[in-house]
Amino acid sequence: MGDGNHAGKGRKAEKGRRFIIAAGGTGGHLFPGIAIAKALEARLEGVEIRFVVGRRKMDSEIPGRYGYETLSVDVEGIKGRGWKGGLSALSKLPGGIWQSAGMIRAFSPDLVMGMGSYASAPVCLAARLLGTPTAIHEQNSYPGLANRMLCRVVDRVFISFEESREHFKSGELVWTGNPVREEILEPSRTKSSGHGGFTLLVLGGSLGARAVNEAVTAALTLPEMAGRRPAVIHQTGDADFDRVAAVYRDEGLDADVVPFIQDMASAYHAADLVVSRAGATTIFELAALGKPSILVPYPYAANRHQEINAMSLVRGGGAEMIHQKDLDGAVLARVLLKYMNDAAALAEMGRRAGAAGRPEAASTIVDHILEMVG
Repeated sequence: MGDGNHAGKGRKAEKGRRFIIAAGGTGGHLFPGIAIAKALEARLEGVEIRFVVGRRKMDSEIPGRYGYETLSVDVEGIKGRGWKGGLSALSKLPGGIWQSAGMIRAFSPDLVMGMGSYASAPVCLAARLLGTPTAIHEQNSYPGLANRMLCRVVDRVFISFEESREHFKSGELVWTGNPVREEILEPSRTKSSGHGGFTLLVLGGSLGARAVNEAVTAALTLPEMAGRRPAVIHQTGDADFDRVAAVYRDEGLDADVVPFIQDMASAYHAADLVVSRAGATTIFELAALGKPSILVPYPYAANRHQEINAMSLVRGGGAEMIHQKDLDGAVLARVLLKYMNDAAALAEMGRRAGAAGRPEAASTIVDHILEMVG
């Protein structure tokens, strides 16, 4: 099993390479795929990249924002849909493989990279049947269903967390960390939110998190926060936007409230402290930037993988974790005040978070991809 250390970073390779990246479902699958695409473009002249995604609006919107062409495959997720929904989704898999095979024949990629979502399964299976080199990347500590299946047929499996190894029954595993988008890592960005004083960034994942939203707004309106209220950048998700925005407006709080943050790099760099779910993409972005955080893992994630993700930072002192069952405004307010009143403790948590970062993950994966395509 590899350890992700390869030579050759920064070297331009030959022109004319083509790659398909299969991803979708959430930003947690799409953004690491975009980081890999950008790293390929930095290393290969004239490279062509297509994203193959599902049919959710977000699946095509996010790659399109970065200038990538997307193709859609007619496929659905299986997990959590009950036996009828699962059978319906499975019935679409052969058609999805057929669609994917047509896309692969038409584009003729050198390699297909699956990012672990339900959209990646038919594309990687079709690539295998056509003899195209394949690899997958698993973002979370506990791998999703698609990757647990695909590890048996792809040529290489990249993992973000070492804890993932025990859950893959076969495949050549390489621990790389989770790729972080280049713009997140730009050192030239400064704390420039337009807010003075202490800034809190609130993230519930790309779809939002009502429990996190409710706890934050409850905490900030408690009497003990009077005179200590931070400025807030709050990503609510679409479903909760109107309600959360109304609370901030009615309370006269200093906040930028949006359903989805487009410029995540600026939001991170403006933040003194982050309150967030514990998706793998967020965990590795926090670590890469050395951002202190309060993590609230999604309690219904498969095999508690968000809790395990969070522990990768908590163990080293790079974050605090509050379980959702214990979360309310009063609990959150106490933790916020603890760090707002102790700049040294806040800085130390950020330093420890940074020690867990793997900002070279995308470049390491590209090293392996170039080796695989010869």
